[in-house]
Amino acid sequence: MDMIFTADQIFLLILAVIFLIAIITIVVEWRKSNVSKNEIILLEKQAELKKIELVEKDLDSKQRKENLADLSEEDQNKLKEIRTNTSEITAKVGLLTTQVNERVEQLEAKNELVKLLKLSNELDKKEKELNDLLNK
Repeated sequence: MDMIFTADQIFLLILAVIFLIAIITIVVEWRKSNVSKNEIILLEKQAELKKIELVEKDLDSKQRKENLADLSEEDQNKLKEIRTNTSEITAKVGLLTTQVNERVEQLEAKNELVKLLKLSNELDKKEKELNDLLNK
């Protein structure tokens, strides 16, 4: 069974392959664009939810302020004192955190200095040994 193709058959076969590749490419690109559109819609919905969340937080904050106005003078003073104490504690925490970080950096620098001094001394000894060997 010898299969001999004519030039017309080969031409039609090549066209069919090209057509098939074109269809596959179009379908893949169409799918990608649909996925991109879905992602864009999702991001828009997320942005909308964030806006709603911010508005809700703002309303909640306003309600809290209004509720504070309803409190007695003594309760307002207690809240004010608590806020002041919280601010002071937060400031102390920030200061201590900074001090600890600075001390850690200082220790790391000292440790590095010690290592480099040891290495420098070892290099000096090695260099002296090599010079002594060369001078013999």
